[in-house]
Amino acid sequence: MKPIDVQIQILDTELEIPRYAKDGDAGVDLRSTEKLVLEPGQRALVKTGIAIALPAGYVGLVHPRSGLAVKHGITVVNAPGTIDSGYRGEIMVCLLNTDRSESFSIERGDRIAQLVIQKYEHANFRQVEELEISARGSTGFGSSGVR
Repeated sequence: MKPIDVQIQILDTELEIPRYAKDGDAGVDLRSTEKLVLEPGQRALVKTGIAIALPAGYVGLVHPRSGLAVKHGITVVNAPGTIDSGYRGEIMVCLLNTDRSESFSIERGDRIAQLVIQKYEHANFRQVEELEISARGSTGFGSSGVR
């Protein structure tokens, strides 16, 4: 796999530059620039101290960290968060504490989410009177019978 070049601006020089922890990892960890406590049901927009410039045709997707989700109920509200290639501001993560009884403390430098960079396509939307027929048709959630 050939990596793409992504410009990164470090807005908080005391934090680590994002990097892939292991060969084959799809995402890099994003870290918090601040200390805060998320009470049960509370959400907060958390700064990461970095800004990036993605090439055209790429998007940054901000995903929850699975360990935080499983162990503490911490997730990304708009998962995955979308960073468009034209955005140049600081990456911020909208975290939510889904735990019903326990608060969750975040320290400066804690890993709070992961960033996955992905190629995408643009679509040409063409209005039609009727859509082509498919095997599934218009059946929705639960239509496959699989739980």
